[in-house]
Amino acid sequence: MRELIEKNRKITVVPSDFRNANKGTIIDVEPKYFTVEFEYEPTGMMKHNFCEFYTQTSHGTLYFDSYPEEINGKCVRIATPAKHRFLQRRQYTRIKYMYDLDLVSDNLSHKITTLDISAGGMKFRTDENINIEGNFKIVLPLSEKQTVECKFTPIRIEKNENGGYTVSGRFNYNNSKDKMTLTQYCAKRSIEIRNK
Repeated sequence: MRELIEKNRKITVVPSDFRNANKGTIIDVEPKYFTVEFEYEPTGMMKHNFCEFYTQTSHGTLYFDSYPEEINGKCVRIATPAKHRFLQRRQYTRIKYMYDLDLVSDNLSHKITTLDISAGGMKFRTDENINIEGNFKIVLPLSEKQTVECKFTPIRIEKNENGGYTVSGRFNYNNSKDKMTLTQYCAKRSIEIRNK
């Protein structure tokens, strides 16, 4: 595990209340702990309360649970976890995501059916011709009470043999919290699906 947790690596932490998600940089690594300097005050993190951690390595997205041993302002000493897992090799975890949604641009609304999403972007089907140069707004439902709104930029449009189009593209976020929320949502859903 020590070779996977390296100094200067970026890491995201999600406490039990995901609204307090935070990210920072690993500034010290010892056999029994590592220290992270966070971008924001670590609200919602408490000593000995487990949080979820995500970091990008050359092997893929590393995921593990651990807890703070010591909190000094934005610097938090984290216990080295006993277990970890790689979610997948691509930068963001991609999951199946089937919804009928509206893609909006300049007061024009396009009916789409999403196929899959990740924190990086999504793929969907539509019967309408989408402007590949356009910038769109999309609201993604994550639960009955929670949505994430972001901008969508098409990258690839394929015409389907049986009519309509399949569109792939990337997300741009209004704030980093929305990106972290979607990252956590996809990672959790991926684990739930795998454990079914």
